[in-house]
Amino acid sequence: MLKLIAAGLSNQEIAQKLYLSEATVQTHVSRILGNLDLRDRLQAVVLPYERALVKPGDTSAESP
Repeated sequence: MLKLIAAGLSNQEIAQKLYLSEATVQTHVSRILGNLDLRDRLQAVVLPYERALVKPGDTSAESP
């Protein structure tokens, strides 16, 4: 899910791609932020790029 966040997908778009409710996605995003000690969603976008989990222009993150 972190890769989908890094790809710029909204909670609603992530929910549709993963066949989850938007509330479930919100819960997962909140837990990801907490577990990784991130302040906000922007940091959740930057982290995967810094750790080379995704590369600019990589569209494979958009598929589950």
